[in-house]
Amino acid sequence: MLDPQARALIDLMVERKIPAIHTLAPAEARRLYNERRFYTQPEPPPVAEVRNLGTDAGLPLRLYRPAMGTLPLLVYFHGGGHVIGDLETHDVVCRTLALQAGCAVLAVDYRLAPEHRFPAAAEDCIAATRWARAQAARLGIDAARIAVGGDSAGGNLAAVVAIALRDLGEPLAFQLLVYPAVDAHCTAPSHQTNGQGYLLTADSIAYYRGHYLPEPALQDDWRASPLLAPDLSRLPPALVLTAGFDPLRDEGRQYADALSEAGNRAQYVCFERQIHGFITMGRVLDEAHTALALCAAVLRTALAA
Repeated sequence: MLDPQARALIDLMVERKIPAIHTLAPAEARRLYNERRFYTQPEPPPVAEVRNLGTDAGLPLRLYRPAMGTLPLLVYFHGGGHVIGDLETHDVVCRTLALQAGCAVLAVDYRLAPEHRFPAAAEDCIAATRWARAQAARLGIDAARIAVGGDSAGGNLAAVVAIALRDLGEPLAFQLLVYPAVDAHCTAPSHQTNGQGYLLTADSIAYYRGHYLPEPALQDDWRASPLLAPDLSRLPPALVLTAGFDPLRDEGRQYADALSEAGNRAQYVCFERQIHGFITMGRVLDEAHTALALCAAVLRTALAA
């Protein structure tokens, strides 16, 4: 059964004739996504420090600190199909995770498609995570306790960063993958069963994929489809969280299983009654708070000194 609060949200969007993302130009889709957050997101909780930063290459970042002193770090990549989303759309999520997990959070404003196509976003996220480790002393970060995380496209990017840094000999402490997009072929059964009627549709997925991956052959690249990476061993422990009425549900489960089969520690939790994108919607969906509290609790344990 679909969560009644999620059903009410979907019905309200239909009633108000909110245009589907795939019918909009990217700039307009970004504007609408940004505006809509005020209706679905709770008020941003205060944290001890919020600081806008940038890498040497000019990549915008935002650091959240719940307290002073040396802290573990979560590098967070926002969702939005690699096309929409920014530091503002996931500000509440980052603040909440920082407070509840007791860690600093570094949000990454990676380049978006179609202006910057694959693999620009992945390259930015890898560079930002390496920059954070190199700047750990200046940022008040424990370089030995760095995690990556993200939702949807951000989950894809977090998985990619974890693999890339393992290959560079710079392993991470944890990966938080919230309804991650891990197979750009989109052939898992839930793409059929949940592809219409639950906010994220097959049409919108095709829209995002078309902007980010201009050539179908790129779907085979593990940086687009980490589920297809030739080696998933020796990766950091993971929490993979999915939603029952999400087209991405089954590939998230497949990735958790693949991590476990490769010998990694991986936990998998599905919020069976929820829709894609629900963790940002705490103003209207109670289970968003439950999901973030779970993510923060697992993160706090994983990053404990």
